[in-house]
Amino acid sequence: MRQSELFTKTRREAPKDEVAKNAILLTRGGFIHKEMAGVYSMLPMGLRVLNKIADIIREEMNAIGGQEVFLTTLQDPEIWKKSERWSDEAMDIWFKTELATGTEVGIANTHEEPLANLMRQHISSYKDLPRFTYQIQTKFRNELRAKSGLMRGREFLMKDLYSFVQSEKELEEFHEKCADAYMKVFERCGIGDKTFRTFADGEPFTKFSDEFQTLSDAGEDIIYLDRKKELAVNKEVYTDEVLAELNLKKDDLEEVKAIEVGNIFKLGTRFSEAEGLEYLDEDGKSHPVIMGSYGIGVSRLMGAIVEVLADENGIVWPAEIAPFSVHLLALPGGEKEADKLYEKLLAQNVEVLYDNRQDISAGQKFSEADLIGIPQRVVVSERSLEGGGVEVKARDSDDEKVIDIDAFLNKMTN
Repeated sequence: MRQSELFTKTRREAPKDEVAKNAILLTRGGFIHKEMAGVYSMLPMGLRVLNKIADIIREEMNAIGGQEVFLTTLQDPEIWKKSERWSDEAMDIWFKTELATGTEVGIANTHEEPLANLMRQHISSYKDLPRFTYQIQTKFRNELRAKSGLMRGREFLMKDLYSFVQSEKELEEFHEKCADAYMKVFERCGIGDKTFRTFADGEPFTKFSDEFQTLSDAGEDIIYLDRKKELAVNKEVYTDEVLAELNLKKDDLEEVKAIEVGNIFKLGTRFSEAEGLEYLDEDGKSHPVIMGSYGIGVSRLMGAIVEVLADENGIVWPAEIAPFSVHLLALPGGEKEADKLYEKLLAQNVEVLYDNRQDISAGQKFSEADLIGIPQRVVVSERSLEGGGVEVKARDSDDEKVIDIDAFLNKMTN
């Protein structure tokens, strides 16, 4: 992508109505556009990042047996009334509307009920189990405190997976598989070393749920972390009884702020019984299907990554989710060679953002490159060519070095 053709532009000043680091940097960098409080549009570079995060999640969910679907946003009230979650009193995050006929419908904020209802058409026998179904879909929640940029929105992209099994043992086994898969997701997204499995309140389904909390001063949650065991307890369940049950000692725990980037719940038969989702065992006896729920806010994760990894100069994208692999900058005296290098990189399927703009100073190009946060900055200039090639600098390093152009190409394509 030639930067001269990119319709979005960076901004020098932070938006006056934003206070969260992720919202400020993503807006200034040209990744997102705020439509209203808690609602953001993804611009070209932002969508590239979001799609890469979604693809990582998709790969890890597929690896543990997940099958992807795409369910409807509009919801039939009757399905939700069965589980007693249609009323605003039962779930105060509903957005609701009416069809032209006057029929009331909901705008989905989660999908336990509709998927359990759907599975009645596909699960009737023990031979149909287990099943692990997920989607990556836009959710809508009537969030009263829409703030913190992408981390607390009214409209957001979410991965929600639901498991359908016969026994508590199978539920536990998949629960652990999913927990491991989540950690792989966070590692690939560059925050694995800062993210910890955290015991939290599981009501009304079980005693505990599992949250995945990423350490950050911008976090809204307080957790108590045992770094050696790589386990934590959310403040909401931080009691002597819980610590004893989990074999954690207060003296080993550190109080820290964190951002919740994922959670997993053992739902049991709460929704299958409400929706009439049953299976026949080998003896022909009917049982409610046992369910689990596993969520990752995809856009929320994008915001959390910015909060955690950004520095004083701008965003620092991990390589696997960066909008481009290389930010190529053409400076005076290097334009022709930069053009050639750009074409060669494209021919080798290297993702490159090429700053070919001629009305921008070198200092502004460098500043914008730091703000945008692409992992490698490559400068072609009269000075670099005289020095023997191109000047290469990693976004998360202060070291710069001149590399022969052919050697750089070999490095990028091997």
